[in-house]
Amino acid sequence: MDVSNAPGTVTWAETRERPAVRLIDQTLLPGELVLKDCYVLEEVCEAIKSLRVRGAPAIGCSAALGVALAVYTSGADSTGELVSVVEEAAEQLAATRPTAVNLFWALERMRRVAQGSTDLPPEAFRHVLLEEAQEIVGDDLDHCRRIGEYGAELIPQGANILTHCNAGALATAGYGTALGVIRAAHQQGKDIHVWADETRPLLQGARLTAWELEQEGIACTIICDSVAASLMQAGKVDCVVVGADRIAANGDVANKIGTYAVAIAADRHDVPFYVAAPLSTLDLSLASGQEIPIEQRSPEEVCYLAGRVAAPICPEGADVYNPAFDVTPAELIAAIITEVGIARQPLAASLAGLSSGDSSTGSCSSS
Repeated sequence: MDVSNAPGTVTWAETRERPAVRLIDQTLLPGELVLKDCYVLEEVCEAIKSLRVRGAPAIGCSAALGVALAVYTSGADSTGELVSVVEEAAEQLAATRPTAVNLFWALERMRRVAQGSTDLPPEAFRHVLLEEAQEIVGDDLDHCRRIGEYGAELIPQGANILTHCNAGALATAGYGTALGVIRAAHQQGKDIHVWADETRPLLQGARLTAWELEQEGIACTIICDSVAASLMQAGKVDCVVVGADRIAANGDVANKIGTYAVAIAADRHDVPFYVAAPLSTLDLSLASGQEIPIEQRSPEEVCYLAGRVAAPICPEGADVYNPAFDVTPAELIAAIITEVGIARQPLAASLAGLSSGDSSTGSCSSS
């Protein structure tokens, strides 16, 4: 994706009909690039649940814009009523997906602005909420670019990089976390190549990551998830870079299912395993990854290829276990790349230092 010219993953749109949250419908990629306009809050919630928009940062941006949409489409004629609209919208959005903490971070940020703006008249209140949502989107784009700059330092010239799922422009406001690192390294002139895990069951790696990299002109090869370990064994992977949906205080990372297996293989073959994520993905309220809620999704996603209507690939009535995420323990992670610097081992101290603005704590670095 040429991120300088492509439509944003999720944006605010003033259509002829009325305001809308406009997003790229990722369920149709790579076959079609379709922009979907959500005119009411329920459509935003459906888009998040159905993965029309996905990726932790993009979900947070969508939720913030969804709150703004709720207040703009509400017929409430008092600020007090609009504050209630914000609370109700936040509750609906919070129920869409449980794992990505950026969702709850963005909703809390919108709540705080609403509670601090009760002295404004209704139209000014609406405007302030929209401004905050758009600032969240703009901040995410800026943070991802910074993540890319820091992370590119870890990518050697000529590297073969393995990534899992999609943590690119499509998963954020428009630049990417893991793919932001890869994109930045490519823009620096490093001759890199990416191994993209297909990422069963919904094939985000094959459908989305490979599509993004092709748009950018970055060399990419799609592999079945089961191939990753053998590539490392053969010495064909120089590093792994993935995104994250929630990071616990000790550095444990929840990411797309299959990430843990990749991390184990990387550890076995002395391949550095990096995580790229904004600080909004850090959840210091959770001591470890054991406390991270893991979303369970529909059996149909496993029984039908990429979750689409077609001949089933499982026996009718088969029992299916379909967790959307797994947790990679902190000890398997070489570094976590954020917008304010790189957290290194021991991760708990490094992350605490970065989140507090103290880059001297632990083994974090900001250059």
